[in-house]
Amino acid sequence: MGRTQSPSQPQVADGRSPLWRGHNVFRVVTFLYACYGVIGQYGDYQRPWLALVVISLMAVWTVFTIWRYRTRRGRTNRMVLLDCIVVTVLFLSSEFILTEAQMLSAKPSVATVWHSTMVTVAAAQWGMFGGLASGIIATACNYLIRGYSAADTSLDTLLLIGSGLVLGLASDTARKSTERLARALRAEAATAERERLARDIHDSVLQVLARVRRRGAELGGEASELAKLAGEQEIALRALVTTSPQETTEDGETDLAAQLQVLRTGRIHVSIPGNPVRLPEPLSTDLFAVVREALANVEKHAGEDAQGWVLLEELPDAIVLSVRDDGPGIAEGRLEQAAAEGRLGVAKSIRGRVESLGGTITLETALGEGTEWEVWVPHPGAAQGKRRRGGKR
Repeated sequence: MGRTQSPSQPQVADGRSPLWRGHNVFRVVTFLYACYGVIGQYGDYQRPWLALVVISLMAVWTVFTIWRYRTRRGRTNRMVLLDCIVVTVLFLSSEFILTEAQMLSAKPSVATVWHSTMVTVAAAQWGMFGGLASGIIATACNYLIRGYSAADTSLDTLLLIGSGLVLGLASDTARKSTERLARALRAEAATAERERLARDIHDSVLQVLARVRRRGAELGGEASELAKLAGEQEIALRALVTTSPQETTEDGETDLAAQLQVLRTGRIHVSIPGNPVRLPEPLSTDLFAVVREALANVEKHAGEDAQGWVLLEELPDAIVLSVRDDGPGIAEGRLEQAAAEGRLGVAKSIRGRVESLGGTITLETALGEGTEWEVWVPHPGAAQGKRRRGGKR
């Protein structure tokens, strides 16, 4: 058989790319303005030669950063941090270039508005937090070399911090939109691949299992046992290929109801609410593990003909899970004896896990009457007063 080719992951363009292009253009424009300022003040500088060195370094750094930021690969945290440091150092060099009179008369520094590009690059990379932090640092550097507070420095403060916040907000929004689009495309690709596999399986494996089930039932005897196994595997496989792939939402939640569907077999019946039961991913994983461990006990101890039922209910203040079987039940004192002998599957995997979630678990059983575990855990949305839709108890 040939190897099945997995679908390629959809490539999503970075939603922040327009911000980066805008930053690059802004850096070029501000550099040209800085060149104009140096030409106009060149004869008045305390160290004109140093002004030429700084403007040359600004030119090299402008070209280099534009080259780096042209692709997504070059926009690393390390590169952006280095960029902010270099811009800050070049801006502070005006302390050794401008005369005292130029400083007091609010003459522009050598870097002038090119200095603000450290704010735009930090905001594009790190969002509102980066824009705010870089704006504060740029403002502090401005006050450091000027040594006074006036209307012009106050305006610079407003522009630096305000632009950092606004551009940072735009960056955060673009990043979240990109992540949502990527998740949607991944889910779409996974669904398409699942549908393709379902068609292939239906045309091959499921048809074979269905034929074995029918033929084994007709022959009877030992063949009926094979028919029964084939029927169980057919049900389990159908449940697997028809269950939607689970994606964690941007809030870190997964659908517990969809997870439980894959447990459905010919012997295990799963009943879930009609709506998704979205829970934090760690909580959903732990509850799924509890149900799986309880079903493992059904498989081991309830007998080959025993049936199992899983019921999920979502209440406004609680998540309730019930796992029941029609097996022989558990004799009184048997669980305590198993724990004393070191067999801690129930004590640790089930009870211990539920207690760590802040929930409770009860067991109802008697010889000849089957076993039922009922798990109750607080609904994570209850603390915020959220009421989620789901099954009714």
